[in-house]
Amino acid sequence: MKAAVLIEPGKPLEIENLSISKPQAHEVLIRTAACGLCHSDLHFIEGTYPHPLPAVPGHEAAGIVEAVGSEVTTVKVGDAVITCLSAFCGHCEFCVTGRMSLCLGGDTRRKAGSEPRLSRGDGSAVNQMLNLSAYAEQMLVHEHACVRIDPEMPLDRASVIGCAVTTGAGTIFNACNVTPGETVAVIGCGGVGLATINAAKIAGAGRIIAADPIPEKRELARKLGATDVVDALANDAAAQIVELSKGGVDHAIEAVGRPASAQLAVSSLRRGGTATILGMMPLGEKVGLAAMDLLSGKKLQGAIMGGNRFPVDIPRLVDFYLRGQLDLDSIIAERIPLEQINDGFEKMKRGDSARSVIVFDQ
Repeated sequence: MKAAVLIEPGKPLEIENLSISKPQAHEVLIRTAACGLCHSDLHFIEGTYPHPLPAVPGHEAAGIVEAVGSEVTTVKVGDAVITCLSAFCGHCEFCVTGRMSLCLGGDTRRKAGSEPRLSRGDGSAVNQMLNLSAYAEQMLVHEHACVRIDPEMPLDRASVIGCAVTTGAGTIFNACNVTPGETVAVIGCGGVGLATINAAKIAGAGRIIAADPIPEKRELARKLGATDVVDALANDAAAQIVELSKGGVDHAIEAVGRPASAQLAVSSLRRGGTATILGMMPLGEKVGLAAMDLLSGKKLQGAIMGGNRFPVDIPRLVDFYLRGQLDLDSIIAERIPLEQINDGFEKMKRGDSARSVIVFDQ
């Protein structure tokens, strides 16, 4: 199968023909239909986050089940599925207390010494990234890394649910538990930020303020439900948000991964408000609250993958799309073949579009 391989940080991905193993117990072989380009992958590609190499990135995907191993009970051959990087074991403390996105997923990977899921022609192993490695024509994953969806769902749009939408919507519905009428500010209008805005609208948020330095993205945010927009790089961006929300927002959600954006989120809060950091900050960076913020009851939290419970959340998000409430069409900026993946990441670096999606021939 063809796959995009990261060989060295800071270098373009290389298209190679790799071998993929047969499904073992609890494993599912998926024919990849589409995979979104996510900024999280770019962190690994650029080397700001370490990972054993060579590896195949990609984690925001949808496809069709081609084969299943023994003991698989959640999907069958022919099912349409969405994959999710927050693979869960189902029996650790995090799983049994309902915090599945925090599961380290050790039991969802093959044991050391086993045949690798991915390999080159000479038999050398290629590392699987985030339990998925979706920039490839096929994926071999644990059954707890995918979920069956309505077969009527278009798979190119389904793919972006696997990360951007699950993260953004999960933050609104799970991590923040936004209630109707509450005010929300979203810092950063990429795929995750736009999905967060759309979900805030679905949740019935009152004022939804989008902050981004790029005018085109601010206008896209309006289309997806923002009531107001602010230039995130303006010197008075926080003051604008506080004024628009009449004293600060109930929830400020950072969807970029930059210290300045996190500070903007914290500075936009009202008394008792919560700042939620979704972006992957540079390793070593810290975000904090001042003493007066703490005395004002303000809170700061992270929300990996939006605190999702993806086997339940993802089918619901698919239903939102099919009923016309979730706007995935506007989030997707372009559809490209695997061979154009490096061009897609260059566009991402420029920040001038929303989501690029790789579409594979079926």
